Amino acid sequence: MVFIGENMKVCFRVSTIVILGFLILVVGCGERTEDDLDEMTKLLRAVPSPGSEIFPDSSITITFDKDPQTVQVNIGVVETSGINTVISGPFPIGKLELKLTWTDGERSLKYTVVSTDTDAIEPEPLPDPEPEPIPPDGMVLIPEGDFEMGSDDVDADPDEQPVHTVFLDAFYIDENEITNAQFKEFILANPEWQKNKIDEKFANANYLFDWNGNNYPEEEGEHPVRYVSWYAAMAYAVWVDKRLPTESEWEKASRGGLKGRKYPWGNQINGTRANYGRNIGHTTPVGKYPPNDYGVYDTSGNVWEWCLDAFEANFYANSPRKNPVAGGDSIEDIVNNFENIQSNRGIRGSGWNGNAEWGRCANRFGNTPDFAGIGALGFRCVQDVE
Repeated sequence: MVFIGENMKVCFRVSTIVILGFLILVVGCGERTEDDLDEMTKLLRAVPSPGSEIFPDSSITITFDKDPQTVQVNIGVVETSGINTVISGPFPIGKLELKLTWTDGERSLKYTVVSTDTDAIEPEPLPDPEPEPIPPDGMVLIPEGDFEMGSDDVDADPDEQPVHTVFLDAFYIDENEITNAQFKEFILANPEWQKNKIDEKFANANYLFDWNGNNYPEEEGEHPVRYVSWYAAMAYAVWVDKRLPTESEWEKASRGGLKGRKYPWGNQINGTRANYGRNIGHTTPVGKYPPNDYGVYDTSGNVWEWCLDAFEANFYANSPRKNPVAGGDSIEDIVNNFENIQSNRGIRGSGWNGNAEWGRCANRFGNTPDFAGIGALGFRCVQDVE
């Protein structure tokens, strides 16, 4: 679907929303759903405590706040009974990192395994781990690895299905959406992208609609820039030696490491979490609302965000497992040839004027690269980890 089809998506669900609203009134008048973070199974304690010395034949007892259902571990034998899980050796002598995963969580526990033989030769110390890359200023690291992309919820659209596993290399992403002040620096240094000078093939008439020449609205320097075309967003990203995120990179960063959740923090949304649903009536300064667990702000609400690759409604059916890029072009080809691209590009995240459904991590839209939005379309950048 394309961006101009938003109203059709809303209308399609009106009847479902009315019925659900009626059931909520009948069954639980005035009740609120608890924040779904409380629904997640939490690891309460481990005995012996992490950091302790243990023997090769030791057992470690893990206690959760509720039945974790399926528990897996990288080393040892697992036995689960109710809220307790016992992990038994033998464990290899030396530094030990147990990596636990359960239905809706994961955790690493570190121990030192020592020999029961007092005459045993001390093992050679393990080499120091490679230091984590240091993100550039204003960016956060999104670690390499798998995540589940898409949604099979009742709210999910066909273009969000099927849910599929994607592996991404590590990358950096801007903590915040690009602001008016940042974009002004760009257009002053690159006059061809100014409101009154931009080539009409690179932006429609709405480009920087709320600006007066080269000046953004008063006192909105820290608000996200809006009314920006994909071409202009790409030009800015190239200017700062970055690029736009692919749809898969954007969604992984938005999810913040959570599995199977609708929003960057859980399954419910309200006005304390995001600027959406015309609750405020305008954009808000970037970073006003809490970040997700990766430290990324405003991926739900405030402004929609352009993505690098093409928008293809059926892409998930045959998406590559590793570093997928829709549209057939490589990242390098898109970046180096962006001014000649004409196919629709992905748009994510919803805006201050969007509804709750549009703010879900998996929700997708697309539009032509010259489209500058209708008051809530901006972007943020990513950078590869060398």
